[in-house]
Amino acid sequence: MKDFSPNHYERAFESWLIDNRIQYIAIDEHKRAAFGCLKVKSFDFLLYPGNQQIIIAEVKGRLFRGTSFAKLAGFECWVTTEDVDGLTKWQEVFGLGHAAVFVFVYRIENIDVDFDGRDVFHFDANRYVFFYVKLGEYSRF
Repeated sequence: MKDFSPNHYERAFESWLIDNRIQYIAIDEHKRAAFGCLKVKSFDFLLYPGNQQIIIAEVKGRLFRGTSFAKLAGFECWVTTEDVDGLTKWQEVFGLGHAAVFVFVYRIENIDVDFDGRDVFHFDANRYVFFYVKLGEYSRF
């Protein structure tokens, strides 16, 4: 586990990776990389999902306060310009065979929620739902 991370969203996602037997490398965000005089924001995980592309993942934790997933309303999915720029740079560094994504980890606040058939992950007395968006798709909107 990513013991150096105080972020419960990252720990929940990492626990999900372990439970689903997805190989990964957790990145210590305190060890930021520098390219020349430019600092590049670190990503959170490198994922190795079987025979697919290696995934460069930036985890974004959010709180879901709604009561239904039916219309996918109430989900905050914003990232900063630094997040987009950093992930874009890492995508360029790693090159072909790698895909950059934002993983939105939502902690569910309400007790009674209609998950509309989506998988719910239980971790450390909380419930989480995961969504991802490819960097290229996010950047288009």
